[in-house]
Amino acid sequence: MKFRVSAVQYHLHTIRSFEEFAQQVEHYVKTAAEFEADFVLFPEFVTTQLMSMGDSRENALTIGELPAFTEAYCSLFTGLAKQMRMHIIGGTHVIQEKDRLYNVAHLFYPDGKIARQPKIHITPTEVKEWNMGAGNEVNVFETEKGTIAILTCYDIEFPEIVRMVRAKGADVIFCPSCTDDRHGFHRVRYTSHARTIENQIFVVTTGTVGSLPTVDFMRANFGQAAILTPNDIPFPPKGILAEGELNQDMIVTADLDLELLYQVRERGAVTTWRDRRTDLYPDW
Repeated sequence: MKFRVSAVQYHLHTIRSFEEFAQQVEHYVKTAAEFEADFVLFPEFVTTQLMSMGDSRENALTIGELPAFTEAYCSLFTGLAKQMRMHIIGGTHVIQEKDRLYNVAHLFYPDGKIARQPKIHITPTEVKEWNMGAGNEVNVFETEKGTIAILTCYDIEFPEIVRMVRAKGADVIFCPSCTDDRHGFHRVRYTSHARTIENQIFVVTTGTVGSLPTVDFMRANFGQAAILTPNDIPFPPKGILAEGELNQDMIVTADLDLELLYQVRERGAVTTWRDRRTDLYPDW
């Protein structure tokens, strides 16, 4: 099975309306469609751009006001997924359940279905500044191109959860991310590489670029998209199929060949997935 993926280095900048946000999203999706992508990945916290619209006093909206845009967000991405006949991971959007906020990745199918994966591991800033709650579901998603998982930013830094989704059948992990400096960026990037080696999977990751000068904790962004592979002979020596230019507004695209994963799991230079010791450490 081969299919094509695109990852968006989404440029955050101040906007004045939801329509401006929608136009920018549509631009990226149509660009990915021109490359005939089957999947397109947006970064974590993509909808924080809506906070820059401000209120009647021109103060930025608060994180607690983002859930009011959930219906419009879902309608936008659902419509584009159906129109372009592609799977869209619409980054993450903040939703509210009871009195808690959750950072939730959304997968929009070409047939209009929506699947969700809450972020499992919440960073100290998300807890302290935004009062985010942690998700309690670890899902994999069946698509016409195979089984995938969506693990957001900090989640990829925990090897146990990646073992779980691989054991459940995921061959590709999409990792929407949002980091504000080189340290955070490289934590996500290096651990994404590690997860490809440990589990013999593909990881597709991307982050926000640009700046929201009026939005607290979104003033700085350091991001780069990458499509990563195991380090074995069928793949590039550095395990990078494609990567963007740091902090630039762009899309990167590459083809994933699942058959190559199956080959290296059986007869690669190393067979890390097959050789795990589940008698000593279970997958879950």
